[in-house]
Amino acid sequence: MIENNREIKYLNKINSPEDFKAVPNEEMPAVAQEIRSELVEIVSQNGGHLSSNLGVVELTMAIHKVFDSPRDHIIFDVGHQSYVHKLLTGRYQDMRDTLRQSGGICGFTNRAESEHDCFGAGHSSTSLSAALGFAVSDKLNGSDAYTIAVVGDGAYTGGMIHEALNNCRKDLNMVIILNENEMSISKNIGRFAKNLSKLRTSPGYFKTKKATGAFLRKIPFIGKYLFRFVLGIKKAVKNTLYGSNYFESMGLTYLGPIDGNDYEQVEGLLKEAKKLGESVVVHLKTVKGKGYDPAEKAPDIYHGMSPSASKKQDKRTFSATMGHIVTEMAENDDRICAITAAMCDGTGLCEFRDKFPKRFFDVGIAEEHALTFAAGLAANGMKPLVAIYSTFLQRGFDNIIHDIALQKLPVVICVDRAGLNAADGATHHGLFDVAFLSEIPNLKIYTPITYEALKIAIKQAFDEGIPCAIRYPNGYESQDIVDEFYSSNVHSSLGAVSNFSVDDKVDAVIVTHGRIALEAIKACKALKQKGINVGIILLEFLKPYGECAENVASLMPTIACPVILYEEEIRSGGMGMNLYDKLVNLDIMKNKNIQIMAVDDSFVTDRKKGEAIYTSAKIDADSVCQKISELIK
Repeated sequence: MIENNREIKYLNKINSPEDFKAVPNEEMPAVAQEIRSELVEIVSQNGGHLSSNLGVVELTMAIHKVFDSPRDHIIFDVGHQSYVHKLLTGRYQDMRDTLRQSGGICGFTNRAESEHDCFGAGHSSTSLSAALGFAVSDKLNGSDAYTIAVVGDGAYTGGMIHEALNNCRKDLNMVIILNENEMSISKNIGRFAKNLSKLRTSPGYFKTKKATGAFLRKIPFIGKYLFRFVLGIKKAVKNTLYGSNYFESMGLTYLGPIDGNDYEQVEGLLKEAKKLGESVVVHLKTVKGKGYDPAEKAPDIYHGMSPSASKKQDKRTFSATMGHIVTEMAENDDRICAITAAMCDGTGLCEFRDKFPKRFFDVGIAEEHALTFAAGLAANGMKPLVAIYSTFLQRGFDNIIHDIALQKLPVVICVDRAGLNAADGATHHGLFDVAFLSEIPNLKIYTPITYEALKIAIKQAFDEGIPCAIRYPNGYESQDIVDEFYSSNVHSSLGAVSNFSVDDKVDAVIVTHGRIALEAIKACKALKQKGINVGIILLEFLKPYGECAENVASLMPTIACPVILYEEEIRSGGMGMNLYDKLVNLDIMKNKNIQIMAVDDSFVTDRKKGEAIYTSAKIDADSVCQKISELIK
């Protein structure tokens, strides 16, 4: 919980958007300052997204002044920049105490959390498609509610935004806010563009335009033709002097750009956009990290923060270790190249980018393209490695099947953030990659859980000459896992390792992979105190499952005992099911009672306050202890 003695004048009294609307406009600068101060405190304490939220303070305030949530639908792309929205919709105290904590306020929009979160999101570029669905349904139902989509310029590197734009209709009450905070997409440069922008965003401009159009249309016989002619001349002159833009070419009204951190400008422009009663693009330019000097100077570092700011640890994460390994390998092999989908820092590829800029490719928020691009590189003799978070890899399922696996192209897919991720919630769990990758032919799945095993996996994957996926968790190597499995296991190729000998007398065996091995270790220690001896087999690769089963069998004791196939991914189609099918046919397993423990048909969303993520999923160490105790009775 955050403790401070600063006076909170506004946020303590804002329990709904109506409370915020009642605050006089002349006090908006003070409200903005208080919001920024609290954002820094909250995110420093709990972790989360800081710089993006600092940039949208005035924008979010203006939205809630002009529109009426929840009747009007406010949709944030990705949802990680919705913290200000949450503060203004009655969640201030809960955010202070529980942001990104179990059972607390989610770091993204979440329909189950509040009626003001009309659409949940944790993946980019989905907002406009969803907004279109809201706006069209309102139109069909005769509602005059508005739909507001807040879309950062980075989201426009994702294809879904453009697919949605292609389907936007003029006759909808939809306001698309283009929040430009990093990448310039407009042609609006120079004094003329600046002055014309000022003219186009003034209330007088809209009144004159509307009145002129109405006058011309009323002229008998030639009115509508004259209106079209004048409109055509106006567009031709504007395009010659100013240049048209993408949105106007798509048939949408375009307003801006203006300073998105100037509250009065933003509120004024949103009011005018609302009056138009049609689909409008409002272009704002904001500063990421606005109002907090460290975040303004380094918005990338302060984009996503771990709790307690950002004292950076010297210890290398799995992501950074992967990047370092592939960078070292690329020094001796000029065919190795690396691809990321707008996540260079998150996936640990910045070192590679800096050292080999010609062989590094950031394709933007376009996972599908990243994978097919890698397939093309591989087909022409290169050695591509694509690093994508597990949750985002779901977007490229077809590309892995159709473009990579079907053609047996040697693409190395690094599946980052594999397994359950407590802080970011259900949208960021790596629950499904094992299941959907397991069903794809011609593809091998590695599951290293130490840095040394990761290094071996990357080398083997490049040498395999087939599609390979290497999955690893967020965070750091565990010394407990190293000590438990690798103190006497030094090897140069991956298979499976155990913390017991085939000659040891064991009452049960746990077969597992990944970070959840720590829970297995805890369970073994707890059961040992009760006189129950449990051994663990740690898998370093899963697929081919036939080969994986042979590795397990080689480490399995001959005595009869229960065997738990234990994982932190979805049960259906996962490691447990696939490995079970192979193990039951082996002679050494005939006297074994094989059971599966995994996430059972759940997104793991319903968490009690203070409850650990494995407990929520019913796959924690205590659950393992209970299961084994029941089996050996």
